[in-house]
Amino acid sequence: MFPTRATPILFGLILSGMMTFFVTLIATWRAIGLAEGFVGLWMGSWIASWIVAFPLVLVLGPVTRKIVAKLVRPS
Repeated sequence: MFPTRATPILFGLILSGMMTFFVTLIATWRAIGLAEGFVGLWMGSWIASWIVAFPLVLVLGPVTRKIVAKLVRPS
């Protein structure tokens, strides 16, 4: 198990991995259909996207929380 302080990093890792997995699946399918080599192309796209998305989630997550906090009325 991981220590509690790892929560934001693990959250970003898992969220960015799942999001890029499905987004690249749809984008690859829309671009080439279920052509030969589909899985290899999709996995290449997924890994490249995840490498970019993971640090972006870590950086943009706190910024997004601040923006949302300004848009939401306190209860």
